[in-house]
Amino acid sequence: MQDILFYIFAALTLLCGALVILNRNPVNSAMFLVLTIICMSALFVLLHAFFLAAVQVLVYAGAVIVLFVFVIMLLDLKEEQRRAIKKLGAGAGLASVLAIGYVFWHSLTHSNLPVSPTPAVGGTLELGRLLFTNYTLPFEILSVLLLVAMVGVILLSKKDLK
Repeated sequence: MQDILFYIFAALTLLCGALVILNRNPVNSAMFLVLTIICMSALFVLLHAFFLAAVQVLVYAGAVIVLFVFVIMLLDLKEEQRRAIKKLGAGAGLASVLAIGYVFWHSLTHSNLPVSPTPAVGGTLELGRLLFTNYTLPFEILSVLLLVAMVGVILLSKKDLK
């Protein structure tokens, strides 16, 4: 049953992710992004990483998507005008996707790593220990980056009072 659920949620994640890109309406794209995040959190639950699944839903689907929708509504974005697809760009993109797919397939078929029968552990103790010992500098850099982004959004959205 777990394998069937994995394939269902993986397919839904890929489908909703594709609809984020292919949709012309920005609000609908944001809603498909919410569905993508929820399906990804279901995949975390299947891996027994319950904390990561909860954080995925609370932080991304709860806070970040609300911010995206607020910015979309604030900017009053209309449906994107249909543009002509450049053949060179489409060909380069297709070649890149095929090359990445080949590398992925080759690494899976020629891998000598043993498959672990035990499920991944997603507890907060291991995550916190790694985050605040081995990854302290990237964590702090990310927090400063988010602070700079927040100040930038505030300054860009500030109206000029004259």
